Amino acid sequence: MSGSEAPFVSVIIPVFNDGDRLQLCLAALAEQTYARSRFEIIVVDNGSDDLDLIKAMVADYDNAALAVEPIPGSYAARNRGLEVAKGEAIAFTDADCIPDSDWLERGVARLCQEPNCGQVVGRINLFFADPQRPTAVELYESLTAFPQERLLREQHGGATANVLTWRRVIDRVGPFDLRLKSNGDLEWGRRVFEAGFQQVYADEVQVGHPARRSLGELHKRTVRLAGGYYDVQLKQAKSLGQRQWVFVQALLQNLVPPVFFVVNAFGDGRLKHLDQKLKVSSVMVMVRYITAWETLRLKFGGASSRS
Repeated sequence: MSGSEAPFVSVIIPVFNDGDRLQLCLAALAEQTYARSRFEIIVVDNGSDDLDLIKAMVADYDNAALAVEPIPGSYAARNRGLEVAKGEAIAFTDADCIPDSDWLERGVARLCQEPNCGQVVGRINLFFADPQRPTAVELYESLTAFPQERLLREQHGGATANVLTWRRVIDRVGPFDLRLKSNGDLEWGRRVFEAGFQQVYADEVQVGHPARRSLGELHKRTVRLAGGYYDVQLKQAKSLGQRQWVFVQALLQNLVPPVFFVVNAFGDGRLKHLDQKLKVSSVMVMVRYITAWETLRLKFGGASSRS
């Protein structure tokens, strides 16, 4: 399609204390093959300690604007971005992502090609800080993080690090559930599916994402994901008995040793050495028990984490 015919796109990026990586994201968006006059960038600060730094970064780009959302949580931030977005199409990514130069061009093309398209879910490529010496956590992430095609097939959603949709779809199914700290993208995707829209996985629509390196980073992510999963399951439960079953099921599935994961890890050609296979398996065991502990904490009155 010609530049004048291309849909106007609003790219929405939530950010929370991640200025260095936001700068890389904005630089990548400045190199898009999609006509610059046909998209805007909306950065939504979600309580960063140095708001002036974020303002200065956004001000360097003539098609970018800054919004502020004081309610904690990336879904609240994305909803704030939607309030000010002018686009017929909406593209979501994260401050720590580096979109490929043809990300918007390919993503919008798939939106336009698929009849009754409600959502395009793209590929998220993890990269290591030092490809020659990846940490155990980076290796674990490379096997487990952001399985977009499987998420769309099994749960009818995808991580908002790489999702495109139409404004009319959001108007139909509603915005994100701002009460959720994680898994809100999957909950929103299920609403798109239930409304009868087509959902498309597009492997050619790609962004890069740094793998987490340390156990501390992975611990935070695991706690956040466990809380998001638990919150979504409770939201869907219709009775006290169902809510109790959500707890029991979440706890038991994480107390069971991850035998199948370990077997698959030892057979995975991406792990080159025995010590890598052992380390990745150990990380998976740790993740299971962190998740089980977080489930117990939430059951007995704890609040889900945003970070």
